[in-house]
Amino acid sequence: MQEYELTVLVHPDRESDLEKALKTVRDLVTTNGGKIAKEDNWGKKKLAYRVARQDFAVYVLMDVELPAEAPLKISNAFNISDDVIRYLLVKVDSKERAKLEAAKKNQTEDEEE
Repeated sequence: MQEYELTVLVHPDRESDLEKALKTVRDLVTTNGGKIAKEDNWGKKKLAYRVARQDFAVYVLMDVELPAEAPLKISNAFNISDDVIRYLLVKVDSKERAKLEAAKKNQTEDEEE
């Protein structure tokens, strides 16, 4: 299983029932054999340019673990989804993540001293 960062832009009309849209995304990840390690809702933000005739979207970032065949299936499902207007699925380089976490830890220790 590989680590990925999944960022989804949920249609702003779904903001009132955001949990239903996010449940669809979560179910899509888990039914394809993946696990969600972390989820972070950034809230409704203005887009840099119009997407699907929308100026705003709800940003949600997820750290997920997926088997090799899952990213293609997830991409295909998002392409036909009405809830998600854009998504970005990026493979995480575990070496880089370890370096970033070590740097954060060192920074925190320096601030405490």
